[in-house]
Amino acid sequence: MIDTTITIPKDQKQGISSLELGLKILEHIAEYGKPITLKALAELSEMSPSRLHKYLVSLVKLGYISQQSDSKYTLATSSLKIGISALRLIDPIQSAFLCAEKLHREYDRTITVAIWNGNYPLVIKWLDSSRSLNVNIRLGSQLSPFTSASGRIFLAFLPDQRRQEIVDEFFANPPALPRHMGQPLNKSEFMKLLEEIREEKVCRFMQDYLPDINVVSAPIFDVDNNISSIINLLGQTSDTPVEKGSIYEQAVLHACQTATQQLRGYS
Repeated sequence: MIDTTITIPKDQKQGISSLELGLKILEHIAEYGKPITLKALAELSEMSPSRLHKYLVSLVKLGYISQQSDSKYTLATSSLKIGISALRLIDPIQSAFLCAEKLHREYDRTITVAIWNGNYPLVIKWLDSSRSLNVNIRLGSQLSPFTSASGRIFLAFLPDQRRQEIVDEFFANPPALPRHMGQPLNKSEFMKLLEEIREEKVCRFMQDYLPDINVVSAPIFDVDNNISSIINLLGQTSDTPVEKGSIYEQAVLHACQTATQQLRGYS
């Protein structure tokens, strides 16, 4: 007699395939970014419209999606409740730390994380590389909004009135003019630089304040599009290029984009 019993490996847990499929359909609707037609959703889900429609009926009944007057489907109240609950459980600082640590492991450069304390960037994490850097900045340091990459990013994204107040106060009696690419900047030039930083969402320092040291920094945004924190990468000018398109700039941008997606509920 042939034994037809199916043995499931111990490390493989059996789930409910129909539930998994229903959640995958919900995921497609969420990622589509706008109301979706049955035909388009069927193509994404790789199933027939008639079979897909049965899942959609259940999802509508439970309030996870709704069908609009034009027959397109979109997320509804139950999905929103789950999303909000999940976002409340996300620790923005921990997300930044995890992305910073991954960057540190992969590139062996000094990595820092900074937050805005209301007036200055504050360094809340410092990861040293195996290459010694001669800097006088450490964990807990407050940085200048004008002479640090983190500070310039925070300034660039502050509300217009608050940014103007800080800039006006500084340039009324500056201890020294801020520099960019070795050149001193007056107030109008500095404001133009902040516009560029806001547009590119990145700031680069090439020996501007730390001799023989390059810095590239990028922001992490929360669900409200406010800056949660900033990741900075520091390295020797001889082996850490940070020009636009460089490997280190792209690495920092990718790390911050990953953390931003986590804070906004995207995997």
